[in-house]
Amino acid sequence: MTTDSYARAIRVGAAPDAVYQALTVGFEHWWTKPDRPLVEVGDIAKFSFAGRKGFWSFEARVLRPDRVELVCVEALHVHEGYPRAIETEWLGTTAIWQLEPDGDGTEIRFEHAGLTPDLHCFEICEAGWDRFFVGSLKAYLDTGRGAPFEGN
Repeated sequence: MTTDSYARAIRVGAAPDAVYQALTVGFEHWWTKPDRPLVEVGDIAKFSFAGRKGFWSFEARVLRPDRVELVCVEALHVHEGYPRAIETEWLGTTAIWQLEPDGDGTEIRFEHAGLTPDLHCFEICEAGWDRFFVGSLKAYLDTGRGAPFEGN
């Protein structure tokens, strides 16, 4: 993991296979519902937030039981009051989840490579990932109940 991109690690009580499912076909349980699951390398899923402008499309580049890697191939991040450059700042960035068995659970190391403090969206996106990755995904994998975007 690089030090300037957004990066966090959590430990969950779920086994690595359950974590992998949450990161490929279970996004709606902890983040937001994509237009399709990510089943094979090359699959592209569009993530939007109902009632809000904007979306991100990710292409699955790595789908392995120990690593999920998604590259943003289309972005429209609309935030009033911010420069228009914010709309496409995620293009080419990579969301990387590394899974490692840890006792009876899993350690998940997440990096959004390219999401750096010099971007207009950094504070917004940092807070978003903290909410959905650190909070909601952990809750979903530990209790079966996440806190995904409410508009879904």
